[in-house]
Amino acid sequence: MKFTGEFKVLPNLPAKLEGLRELAYNLYWTWQHDIQLLFRRLDRDLWEETHHNPVLMLGKISQERLNEAARDEGFIAHLKRAHHQLKSYLGSATWFSKNYSDLKNFNIIYFSFEYGLTECLQTYSGGLGVLAGDHLKSASDLGIPLTGIGVAFRDGYFQQYLTADGWQKERYEVNDFDNLPMTLVKDREGNPVTEHVNFPDGKVYFQIWKIEIGRNPLYLLDTNVKENKPEDRKITERLYGGNNETRIRQEIVLGIGGIRAVRRLRIVPTVCHMNEGHSAFLSLERIRTLMRDYHLSFEEAREMGVASTVFTTHTPVPAGIDIFPNDLVERYFGKYYREELGIPSDKFYSLGRLAADKHSPVFNMAHLAMNTAASVNGVSRLHGRVSREMWKEGFPEIPVEEIPVKSVTNGVHILSHLAPEMKELFVRYLGESWTEDPSIGSVWAKTDRIPDEELWRTHERRRERLIAFARSRLAAQIRARGGSPAEIEKAREVLKPGALTIGFARRFATYKRANLIFRDIERLSAILGDPEMPVQIIIAGKAHPQDEEGKKIISEIIHIASEEEFRNKIVFLENYDMNVARYLVEGCDIWLNNPRRPLEASGTSGMKVIANGGLNFSILDGWWDEAYQPDLGWKISNRDSFSDTEVQNEIESREIYTVLENEIIPQFYMRGDDGLPREWIKKMRNSIKTLTPVFNTSRMVKEYFETFYLQCYKTKSLLMADNQKKVRELNAWKEKVRNAWDHVSVISVSGKSGVNGEIKVGELYEIDGKVFLNGLSPDEVEAEIYYGSAIAAETGRSYSSVMMQLKEKVTENNTEYYIFTGSIKCNVSGSFVYTIRIKPRHELLHDSYDLRKIRWAN
Repeated sequence: MKFTGEFKVLPNLPAKLEGLRELAYNLYWTWQHDIQLLFRRLDRDLWEETHHNPVLMLGKISQERLNEAARDEGFIAHLKRAHHQLKSYLGSATWFSKNYSDLKNFNIIYFSFEYGLTECLQTYSGGLGVLAGDHLKSASDLGIPLTGIGVAFRDGYFQQYLTADGWQKERYEVNDFDNLPMTLVKDREGNPVTEHVNFPDGKVYFQIWKIEIGRNPLYLLDTNVKENKPEDRKITERLYGGNNETRIRQEIVLGIGGIRAVRRLRIVPTVCHMNEGHSAFLSLERIRTLMRDYHLSFEEAREMGVASTVFTTHTPVPAGIDIFPNDLVERYFGKYYREELGIPSDKFYSLGRLAADKHSPVFNMAHLAMNTAASVNGVSRLHGRVSREMWKEGFPEIPVEEIPVKSVTNGVHILSHLAPEMKELFVRYLGESWTEDPSIGSVWAKTDRIPDEELWRTHERRRERLIAFARSRLAAQIRARGGSPAEIEKAREVLKPGALTIGFARRFATYKRANLIFRDIERLSAILGDPEMPVQIIIAGKAHPQDEEGKKIISEIIHIASEEEFRNKIVFLENYDMNVARYLVEGCDIWLNNPRRPLEASGTSGMKVIANGGLNFSILDGWWDEAYQPDLGWKISNRDSFSDTEVQNEIESREIYTVLENEIIPQFYMRGDDGLPREWIKKMRNSIKTLTPVFNTSRMVKEYFETFYLQCYKTKSLLMADNQKKVRELNAWKEKVRNAWDHVSVISVSGKSGVNGEIKVGELYEIDGKVFLNGLSPDEVEAEIYYGSAIAAETGRSYSSVMMQLKEKVTENNTEYYIFTGSIKCNVSGSFVYTIRIKPRHELLHDSYDLRKIRWAN
């Protein structure tokens, strides 16, 4: 049916309630419980029915109720308090304004395929999206000018439900953007602002939705506009849906469309941050616009773009990276790279592979991101090491530990995941400064002031709420599947409010091994069935619609949970989302995490339980590998490597049972005369005060700012000065180095201390190197001694390097050579080996391997 017109209906708020509209459309309310209580106060049932969506709620609530609220002095006082709180937040001084007031026109543009902001906005699938949302929230708290760019997925991610036999099924619910806390960006005439990208069969247009997140905006791109063909309107239909061609079209909209949207909104990027490689096409568009705006060559524009781009990878295995066949890429980019970028095919396709001299039939998005970013980082220390190992092929002759992939460990936005009762407790004993910046360790040291009884009772209330929520949710699941009244009534009696409660909730990817704790059913039954020390498990999570193995694991768990011995002790909650996660992280005693090491890049779910008083029980992978201490939680196994996954599963599942039986359960139930588990509370307290100030996004975003964003800003400013004079000079210098490098060589190396090559501890071992630089000057290179224990490779120790100084220039047979000298301070005894190496040097290189050139002594 073809309709002839369209109109919109808006809530008719009484004048006294107009402040509700502003509160509803700024997601500041998602981390302010008092504002949530305000909306709940209007209509508790409707708040739940609308999935905590204040915009939809205001549209559905009766006019009679609104008028009644406008006459309620208590409600109006609450509204004024909440509105003042928002205004005060938006107008107050921040970490950025106090420390970097001199930075003008500073704009971080943050690109992510998904954003987990709140449960009513289905723009996320899991941890990657929630991390992106937390990044934006902490940037707002810190006052860092950051603009998010994403995709407005009409159907979002799937909603999970289970059949009677426990098999996962999926359904998609259309997001009604007009009834969500987001607004369509319009021009002065009131028309939607649109932009376009070019596809092989013509232009595809998109409109732009805006979400206010505290002080900063998020813009989502939407191709569902009338100017597009029906198939093009569906490009932004589903998150992680469709085939390879759907994905490349979505990523072109995100990357190229995102840059065009930013320009259309008159935002000038200082730095672009790619959260995963989905948005990497943005680098091509930045190069194109820089070429056009400043009359730069491709290489000069690429240099400028690289200098102001950050790439964060979240993937520890090559299989997790988006790759596209070259013929598909050619269809979408052939005209673009020939006519817009002015480069041949070999140069263009080399951008999509790390080993530029090796042909590949596919175009790798992570490699494109790495090739066009000044800074690349993993999301935990271990993940940084794993990434360097994974990508070493692209850095030949460079020691793996020196490959320029750094790490910034993930965090969580504390207030978004903290129970309101815990927040009140912390404010009472710690003050309120942590609510603005929870990364200050000295504040959390005050946790010692909280009496054991208050800390424990607060946590117990949250566990009781979790149990009540799980019962209600399970009853609803059974009712939806057509269960009998008796089954529904039984669901209302599962779990015990006072029992040790283990939570496990995450994506059901096979490497996360959700079924590991179920390997020995008899042993698990004995653990859960002890009447004196009861234990229970609450599980939630989704498998990707195409992941049959993940679905099998869910089905297996459902069947186990339905057996009589486990019926009241194991509960699987359907349709895992941010609301389910909230109850779990706020109420669990133990957070179980058992991925196959080292496949968990970071993991953030376990971070969310920390401030809530939960304790982690995890494989030493991701963030827990660097966080674990015996007085903070428990580990599963050591940092062992296994070639046989079945052997690994068996060993680590036994470890889970053993630690539960011998450590966790006895400590939980070891109570004094007052009924308090003092040793357990001590561990809770240690975990809160030690881990909370570290594993939060305030610390994380400040680290990104001070390590990457600020350096990008400084480098870009230098390159842009004097009509981009420096970028042209840098590009010319790089070309000079590339032309000269093949013949740069280390002619000889000699050590000159000690007798027979032996010296004593505390002495210096001096080394000279004779180098041919093939026309390069000595200040265009750096010479280093590279040394270490003779058995470093066998013992896992790393090597070290020390800078050498120019000693003299010598001429032999009309050829110039340079002598560099340096020394090793010998602090320990043993056998050592050494060599020297030469690397290009320039003040504007973003790292010493920018050119991926190195020359070792033969």
